[in-house]
Amino acid sequence: MSRFRASQTLVKTFFEKHPADAAQALEILPHEEARAILLNLSSDVASQTIEYLNPHVASLIFDDLTPEQAKSFMDNVSPKRMADILIDLPTERRSQFLQVLEASHRRTLETLLTYPPETAGGMMSPGVIALSKDLTVRDAIQNIRNLGKKKPFYYVYVTDTDNRLQGVLGMRDLILADPQTPIETLMMKEVVSVPAETDREEVVKLASKRRYLTMPVVDSEKRLLGIIHSEDLIEAAEEEASEDIQKMFGAGGDEEILSPVSFSLKKRLPWLHVNLATAFLAASVVGLFESTIARISALAVFLPVVAGQGGNTGAQTLAVVIRGLALGQLDKNVTRRVILKEAALGILNGVVVGLVTAAVAYLWHGNPYFGLVIGLAMIVNMAVATVSGAMIPIAMRAIGWDPAQSSSIILTTVTDVIGFASFLGFATFFQHLLV
Repeated sequence: MSRFRASQTLVKTFFEKHPADAAQALEILPHEEARAILLNLSSDVASQTIEYLNPHVASLIFDDLTPEQAKSFMDNVSPKRMADILIDLPTERRSQFLQVLEASHRRTLETLLTYPPETAGGMMSPGVIALSKDLTVRDAIQNIRNLGKKKPFYYVYVTDTDNRLQGVLGMRDLILADPQTPIETLMMKEVVSVPAETDREEVVKLASKRRYLTMPVVDSEKRLLGIIHSEDLIEAAEEEASEDIQKMFGAGGDEEILSPVSFSLKKRLPWLHVNLATAFLAASVVGLFESTIARISALAVFLPVVAGQGGNTGAQTLAVVIRGLALGQLDKNVTRRVILKEAALGILNGVVVGLVTAAVAYLWHGNPYFGLVIGLAMIVNMAVATVSGAMIPIAMRAIGWDPAQSSSIILTTVTDVIGFASFLGFATFFQHLLV
């Protein structure tokens, strides 16, 4: 029994001193075991750990709790984190949890839950420090002291009597000013804010461009609703980047490593069917040259070389262009330059790689025309690959689609079709010299 109590003490100490590491440890456990561990901790320590838990994992744990068991956690977890967890629960379960909360806490969570997670409203924290513009510096400082905020902050927002955002005030300016000075005369009136419905990607772009530590969120009438903290902006930027990577390869942007099999299947299977259809398209191109391949069987050896090199070349361009789109670097003024630059790069790379491939083909088969055929095909395919890698995401954005959504699948189709067609086409043209 003494060993058991000692191990319990060790676990509690670990969770108390290292909540972020403890959360990572919980995420790899079955959620039933994670739930049992959290219930054996004090509500303060457990809630601190929940702050660092992946919201999807936390929702699985909460789904196994009774509303009464969850209440002690919900009272201590920040409203934003709690909303991220509750949004993953079925509507009925979510309502059960909300009903056991105090009215003010429930209203706060219900407000946050009205905004989708990928919007500014879904990212914001409601606990924003706002001061009336009618206050003096002395009164403003006293109000801030009364709040007793534990989290560090660098700005306070200034509002009117209807809670409409009027300006922002730096703490340095506030502390150094004369106590009798009205804060309205100190505040910066040109404050940048985002409507609650703004897409998360746009919020990240704006914050990155302005280099803001925080971002105020307002409603349609400029009433201050909450604030997006720097850590939430960083988290959103990481999620946007990871979503784009997943979408490029046909996985769901909101899919996670611990997502249920049914969810992952629903997200991936449609794009696998698209990929299958494009693979048959590429195969049909090869079928058109079946007689040439039957006559010169060595061609089959080099088919994947041409297609693969084109795919890799296009993927390089695709990655650079999608990054440029995400960072707002690619607008209408530079689109033509980007496409021409990538075309030139594709031709130059194609010439160099084509010469190397031609030399290898010649040494392998002892026929210089074989090297000529594969060298020409490599130049054509790599030039088309770079242009396609640039144009596909640009075209997708122009028609209102997500540029990252399965761009690689479309690109692979283009490079396979052009690679096979060019290689086998040149081979057919020069076939009397290849046999």
